[in-house]
Amino acid sequence: MARETEFRWTEEINPHKLRVKQILKEHPEVKQLIGKNPMSVWAIIGLVAFQVVVAYFLRDSYWWLIFVVAYFAGAFASHALWVLIHETSHNLLFKGKAGNYLAGILANTPHLFPSSVAFQYHHIRHHAYQGIHHHDADLPDFWEARLFSKNSVTKAFWLLLFPIFQVFHTIRMQESKKIDFWIVLNWVVQITFDVAIFYFLGPKAFVYLLASFFFSVGLHPVGARWIQEHYLTLSDEQETYSYYGPLNKVAFNVGYHNEHHDFPSIPWNKLPQLRKKASNHYDALYFHPSWTKLFFRFIFDKNLSVHSRILRKEKNKLADAGPTA
Repeated sequence: MARETEFRWTEEINPHKLRVKQILKEHPEVKQLIGKNPMSVWAIIGLVAFQVVVAYFLRDSYWWLIFVVAYFAGAFASHALWVLIHETSHNLLFKGKAGNYLAGILANTPHLFPSSVAFQYHHIRHHAYQGIHHHDADLPDFWEARLFSKNSVTKAFWLLLFPIFQVFHTIRMQESKKIDFWIVLNWVVQITFDVAIFYFLGPKAFVYLLASFFFSVGLHPVGARWIQEHYLTLSDEQETYSYYGPLNKVAFNVGYHNEHHDFPSIPWNKLPQLRKKASNHYDALYFHPSWTKLFFRFIFDKNLSVHSRILRKEKNKLADAGPTA
């Protein structure tokens, strides 16, 4: 693979719509996997409780211990909550949107920043308009890719501050909701939670949650998940990659990303079954066995950069290739 100094443009439509048609024709039984998993709400409750309890016990600890625990424990819990917010964005917990919004807002609380509802809005557009820059918030900005693709130091810094750049991505979005009842509720709940943590548990507990949040989507092996999903790491042509390593067990199978994009109405617990039923399709694709290996490779491999993404210009082609609901 050549060093990426600009985004790669394509006129091909979203590949997931084409594959899902083939899979449904050959394996119609996969439709039985579509549904809800309301039990996920208990995982949300447990992980939120875990983060608050750990923050409580660290409230008077040494600063170095706070960051160590955040890196080796809190980051995994915070990342898992991100995955469950992702589940709520596809309404995979409950029927109707209200229950899913509320579950997402609860899962959001240990992250300290009110982002669950906004993520839900933008993520659905990522599926429908994958690769179209002004509609897909998962894509880096042009200035961002130019600035942080220079070397290993800039790429590491980009990963460290990845949550901040994600906020900038939403600013360029067109035809997206800006503010409504659910956005306001997300902010009110989050601010209340943040004030309560700081007031009752103190600044060290607050910093533990903050560090867990930044590690979970940035300079950490689980942060490689954001690289794994759509960066051109193994092929110049394959646009989406899955991860089949052991960390799926603590990340609610979020590594099954090709499977998820093909069938976003299948909950996390049934994605391995989808891969097994349609193995002739998924085994033929490149995949990642290790987030940790990918993490270091992205930082140090001169042939990988923030530019290593596929972009599209044609909105109408993508509209015809939206996700299967």
